[in-house]
Amino acid sequence: WEEEVGAVAVDTEDGLVLIDPIDPPPALRKPAHVLVTVFWHGRSAKELPGRVWAGSRSAKPLENRGVTVREVVRPDGGLPGGIRAFQTARPAELVYWLPGHRSLVVGDVLLGAGAKPRATDEPLRLCPERWLGKATHAELRDSLRPLLELPVERVLVSHGQPVLSGGKQALEELLTR
Repeated sequence: WEEEVGAVAVDTEDGLVLIDPIDPPPALRKPAHVLVTVFWHGRSAKELPGRVWAGSRSAKPLENRGVTVREVVRPDGGLPGGIRAFQTARPAELVYWLPGHRSLVVGDVLLGAGAKPRATDEPLRLCPERWLGKATHAELRDSLRPLLELPVERVLVSHGQPVLSGGKQALEELLTR
């Protein structure tokens, strides 16, 4: 993969939560919870002791890769630390909302600017349509529009540069084109 790949760690009242972990440093190797946006991002989840959470469409592929999913994410909540999950048009992928940090954490449906952003790069871009299976970019935009109701400051992407301020504006520009 030619772009930067990221993961997220957040300390919550329910313990340390890692989202899409990639070989975390020793200080982060004992999370209470591991959340996975999409099964491709199970990455280091198998080696970590925390309870693994994933969407229903990602649970079986993760288990096939040796990851024990202890909790299936439901749209009605119940995630550690008040984190909320939103379904996307990509059936196996979720987006997580970290309300205390005003941050969205996305797997593959949104990508940040490239590793060496140019002045013409947009801060966010949709994943290639071929990654969506039968869904289209229009359906992806529709599935992500509920995120515009949130007070988003940051969009933490797995691939490319994160949006560290002005996240709602970047999201609006992308979703209303």
